[in-house]
Amino acid sequence: MSREEGLPANLKAIVTAEQIQHRVVELGRQITADYAGKRIVIIGVLENAFVFMADLIRHIELPTVCQFVLSDIHDVEEGLAPAREIFFFPEVEVSGEHVLLIEGLVQSGLTTDFLVTNLMGRGAASIKTASLLNRQSSRKVSVQLDYFGFDIDDPYVVGYGLGAPHLGRNLPYVAATKPPEPGV
Repeated sequence: MSREEGLPANLKAIVTAEQIQHRVVELGRQITADYAGKRIVIIGVLENAFVFMADLIRHIELPTVCQFVLSDIHDVEEGLAPAREIFFFPEVEVSGEHVLLIEGLVQSGLTTDFLVTNLMGRGAASIKTASLLNRQSSRKVSVQLDYFGFDIDDPYVVGYGLGAPHLGRNLPYVAATKPPEPGV
């Protein structure tokens, strides 16, 4: 069996493992310089961020506190207009801390915007955002990432922590693929 077992046969690598590792090192250096002399609370948004975060923090030469949150997003009908509810847990203590929020892929920006607003409301001293992948063309709200690895336009991707929906997270590269089939 291979890592690609169970994934669509038409995987197309769009970011190689070597490109990812090179960019992660660059981002670690940039974050180290930007936060020089400070302690960072790094919050990874599960599930997509875990591989990127694990690699990135090993290239940040500063004291760090690492935590993870899991978001739970639901589209609901409120009156005549659809709405989106976003929850995340566990609640993390960030009062007075410099926070780096890490995601694997930022698309609409809704989750990022919600989390940044929520963490600022909890008294964070500062918040910056980082994502391996940035799909700017899918934004529904204005979110500018402070650090990102690669811009993409492919609608469905898998690998390096991103699943389709759960398989393929262990691929060392990012590949474009077909939409996931129900029940996979």
